[in-house]
Amino acid sequence: MGGLISVVWDVASTDSAYTAAARFAVVLAFAATGEWVAERAGTLNISVEAMILAGAFAAAMGYHTTGSVAVGLACGTVAGAMVASVQAEMSHRLTADQFVVGLTLNILVLGVVGFLGSEWEPSTRTASVVEIPLLVDVPLVGPALFGQPWPFYLIYLVVPLCAWLVHRTRWGLEVRSVGENPQAADVSGIDVNRRRRQSIYLGGLTAGLGGGYLLLGQVGRFDPGIVAGRGFIALVAVIFGGWTLRGAIFGCLLFGSVLSFRLTLPGLGYELNNEMLSSLPALVTIVAMALFAHAVRQPEALARPFIRGLK
Repeated sequence: MGGLISVVWDVASTDSAYTAAARFAVVLAFAATGEWVAERAGTLNISVEAMILAGAFAAAMGYHTTGSVAVGLACGTVAGAMVASVQAEMSHRLTADQFVVGLTLNILVLGVVGFLGSEWEPSTRTASVVEIPLLVDVPLVGPALFGQPWPFYLIYLVVPLCAWLVHRTRWGLEVRSVGENPQAADVSGIDVNRRRRQSIYLGGLTAGLGGGYLLLGQVGRFDPGIVAGRGFIALVAVIFGGWTLRGAIFGCLLFGSVLSFRLTLPGLGYELNNEMLSSLPALVTIVAMALFAHAVRQPEALARPFIRGLK
């Protein structure tokens, strides 16, 4: 036990561990924030993985073509919205099964970007680091939160904006109502499936932006395996957080810390089983699902399709 505490303390007192945790968590936070909005509307968006991957590839192509990180991020955001539009239209206009559509999109996008990436081989880089004066000097967390590539700071806009939309606007009230009681919302004159589609579009925008950040703010080189299950972890973060934005962000920080822990240990000279370390994020995800999936209250109509006249 003492050895484990010593290992944890060594990681917790290392600046690079916090920086890596923040970078990992922000990718999840972009995706989880939009997914939180979608799930509050009663949709379960399994295609988050495809949205992030499409965003990363489009960001790579945008940067490769123009040499602009901003254009690359914009392309990634649009690509995420394009995947979201397929999910939204098929699930909430054609009433296809949400799970089947999502899983199909994940497989389809992986195959398409794998083929196009090998054909075009886009060249990319990471964005320049921008340090916020004074704040970056805070011990441990300063460089992690205020000394990152500039796309990182977009999360400070995305999270409050989505919180404001859901909790402070009429649109957000309608989104929450269709997630809780779509029949009552329909009687009140709200177009239930339109609000659900719109919430998925928003989720696609934020997930695509997250994919762009993953490429241009963290990795710097496109690979079809770049997402590595982050979309599914973002889904779990929303459930872990009890379908609250605050809880979802905390979940992203937790999972980001686990990923950072896995990568920081070898750098500190600890030799542990590589297979065990690689499976650690997945293990924590499964444990979180087991503990919290049934312990928190989900939106009443989550994953239930709405057809007017049917309960």
